[in-house]
Amino acid sequence: MALLLGAESLHLAYPNRVVIDSVTCGIFDGDRIGMVGRNGDGKSTLLSMLFGRLEPMGGRVTPRGGVRIGLLAQSDSLDDEATVGHEIVGHLQEYEWAGDPRIRDVVSGLVSDIPFDRLIGALSGGQRRRVALAQLLVGEWDLIGLDEPTNHLDVEGIAWLARHLKNRWPKNQGALVVITHDRWFLDEVCTATWEVHDGIVEPFEGGYAAYVLQRVERDRIAAQAEQKRQNLMRKELAWLRRGAPARTSKPKFRIDAANQLIADVPDVRNSLELKRMATARLGKKVVDLEDVGVAYGDKQVLADVTWLIAPGERTGILGQNGAGKSTLLNLIAGAIEPTSGRITRGKTVQVAILDQQFRELAEIGDKRVREVLAEYRTSFTVDGKELSPAQLLERLGFTKDHLSTPVMDLSGGQRRRLQLLLVLMSEPNVLILDEPTNDVDTDMLTALEDLLDSWPGTLIVVSHDRYLMERVTDQQYAVIDQGLRHLPGGVEEYLQLRAAQDSRPDAAATARGSDGSAAPEGQALSGAELHAVKKEVSSIERRIDRLTAEIARLHDQLAAHDPTDFEGLSALHAQVREREEEIEQLEERWLELTELTG
Repeated sequence: MALLLGAESLHLAYPNRVVIDSVTCGIFDGDRIGMVGRNGDGKSTLLSMLFGRLEPMGGRVTPRGGVRIGLLAQSDSLDDEATVGHEIVGHLQEYEWAGDPRIRDVVSGLVSDIPFDRLIGALSGGQRRRVALAQLLVGEWDLIGLDEPTNHLDVEGIAWLARHLKNRWPKNQGALVVITHDRWFLDEVCTATWEVHDGIVEPFEGGYAAYVLQRVERDRIAAQAEQKRQNLMRKELAWLRRGAPARTSKPKFRIDAANQLIADVPDVRNSLELKRMATARLGKKVVDLEDVGVAYGDKQVLADVTWLIAPGERTGILGQNGAGKSTLLNLIAGAIEPTSGRITRGKTVQVAILDQQFRELAEIGDKRVREVLAEYRTSFTVDGKELSPAQLLERLGFTKDHLSTPVMDLSGGQRRRLQLLLVLMSEPNVLILDEPTNDVDTDMLTALEDLLDSWPGTLIVVSHDRYLMERVTDQQYAVIDQGLRHLPGGVEEYLQLRAAQDSRPDAAATARGSDGSAAPEGQALSGAELHAVKKEVSSIERRIDRLTAEIARLHDQLAAHDPTDFEGLSALHAQVREREEEIEQLEERWLELTELTG
């Protein structure tokens, strides 16, 4: 296969550490490379050097003459004053771009809900990211680099992107390099994996499942020094082989070697034992929803929902933004009451929600991690063993040095881990995880899943991360057409339902919201309900304006900050990300409410 791009002895270092050290690699026609590694280990830095966005301190990158190279970086170069249509298709008229199957597929797959005449500056962060991705994919490229392309995509969008990339070029033509924490996407798209760690790049054959197998073999050879990590990855491999057999049917997965490695590994979860423990803590009743509905005036959000949540139940909830997932979670948590039907809760139920913000951490930002942990329990039981909070933190990827770090100075991923630990130490018996994978790398996701394996309470997960959904839950439901539908076929069944919903004959005659659900045109709220919805919309808009102003102020601080103060820069970047995430969630709620107003 022809070499598209070669890199020789790449080197880049900061004053306090080496990021990339003497890396030599090549990208060939037909390569589909997934790049993995811990946050901060240099994945985006390496991608930027390979694609010409960052000049290395040493070494060189040499693309083959005439190779067309495109990159989706973490920040875009879209013109705020341009329209969406201009940024995606340039000056092409509709009849011109609509006649190109590739452009038509990209537009329908990524931006069908965004008006072409809307200005870029008026878009939300998630919409802007999708426009930037669409702008890249409509182009003709021999080599594409994608840095976290699945961010701001839902399950359907991620499935579409995987199909597009698999079918974009003929076999053994074109190449892509992708950085993502979405392990399902890595397995679906990639035929090779590069692990970036300790300044080097270590190549592996195959996607995520094959990478896990080879990494277990590597760690087994390394033996004593990596014993803890080895056991954790062997457990992950056991799940890949036993819990998701479709992944292991690919020829690249070495089944005999996998079976030998996991011969003595127990099941990922002892379901019977966990349910016994959950029943002891919760009793027989958790939360029962019977014929529950939620409506604002004549506008129905949920209707005739019946769900008897059992002790120890592990359930994933699917649905598009605005479909009513947040309403359902609020009903379970008792934050809102239904307008029809009945909800009953067990007397011992204690609900905790791990949300997308870090509100509880904001109040303790000045405290050191050890001081925060001292305010909670002194021990925690995992897999039948008593662990101290410090041992739990170590299990979640912290070091002893982190115990003396102020909470505000932790990275986004570290704060997510601490947030999870504090939630678990508050001893809930019903845990709701709302998009828990934000700011978390693949190693951390594996550790998080391992911890949840031994948690005996009732678990409800809302996530666009398909791998996590399948990994930690035993069943899935979809919020669709105002109701709750069981999915025996899991995520695949949900995607089929959504495809069938979009192809209904009456789809064109109905007004669709951001969630894709249908509602008759012209339907409006009235009276007190309309007033309440408009009041919340105004409140959200004011909050978004304040957060936008805070982000602008933080960007000014970043521009004026000492460029050699990497810890300070990291803390400022973390604050920016936190506010951007809150804006994203507020925008989703805004879309849900504006859909109610018609």
